Amino acid sequence: MDEPFFTPAGEGERIRQHRVLAELPQIEALELSFGPDFEGVDPHTHPNHADSFYVLEGEVEFLEGGEWRRAGPGTFISVPPNVEHGFRPCGTSVRVLNFHTPHAGFIGRLRDG
Repeated sequence: MDEPFFTPAGEGERIRQHRVLAELPQIEALELSFGPDFEGVDPHTHPNHADSFYVLEGEVEFLEGGEWRRAGPGTFISVPPNVEHGFRPCGTSVRVLNFHTPHAGFIGRLRDG
């Protein structure tokens, strides 16, 4: 696609409580929402893409350099390929933007799961 991609506010495919913003070869973008009871995402790595987050609401802890760091609204983190990372809510509901660059099949796994 050689044209801008536009997802208006409130639109985009819903997968459970999450919203797909873009699914293109160069990027997957999602708005992820989790309740306070969500246990988090265990530490993991991705061999072929960066995994980036922007916190919109709530507080979350991100694993960075082997240590958990607390992040609130307005915080951005980008994890390069092959770097261990994970995240977990800090007892609040959480809403984050999540970007996989390039496309990594994450949205497909959400649909299947």
